[in-house]
Amino acid sequence: MRWTWIDRFVAFEPRKSAVAVKNLSLAEDHFADHFPGFPVMPASLILEGLAQTGGILIGHANNFEKNVVLAKMSAKFHREAVPGEQLTYTTTLVDLNDTGGRVNGTVHVGDGLVAEAEIMFAHVSPAQLPPGMPDAKFVFSGELAYLLKMAEAATGTAKPA
Repeated sequence: MRWTWIDRFVAFEPRKSAVAVKNLSLAEDHFADHFPGFPVMPASLILEGLAQTGGILIGHANNFEKNVVLAKMSAKFHREAVPGEQLTYTTTLVDLNDTGGRVNGTVHVGDGLVAEAEIMFAHVSPAQLPPGMPDAKFVFSGELAYLLKMAEAATGTAKPA
C-alpha cells in the first residue's frame, strides 16, 4: 500500500524548489499508538513527507521519464509535531544528474523548525527494478501525480500536453 504524506503543494518552482503542507489530525491511525496519551507524529513519517516533496521536484525536472527512489538521507530533528499542527515541507534542488539528484529540505510548524534534512535520490532503470515489477513510473502515479497537477495549475507551471 502506498501512503501519501503531503496534503497539497503550496509553491512549486520547476528545477528549483517545492513547498507542500501536511495537516496533522488526531483521527490519523498512527497517533493512537505513537504514543498512547501523548500523540506525536512519527519522525519517519515526517521524513517521508519531506522525501515525497523532494522526489516530485526531482521527477518533474526529468519530465517523469525516470523512476526516482530515495537513496540516502541525513536528518536532524529540533522538536516534535503533534495533532492540530500543519507541517510545511520545503525542498530546494541542490544538484541533478543522470544518476540521481539531491535536495535540501526543512520542515516547519509556523516559524518553528521541526526538522532539516539532506536527501539523495537515485534514478532507477527498468533493469534495476525487482523481478516481477512492471516497467512503470511507479513513484509518479496516483495521488502524488494528482497533487502535482493541482500545484502546476495553481502556479502556472503546467507543462504542455
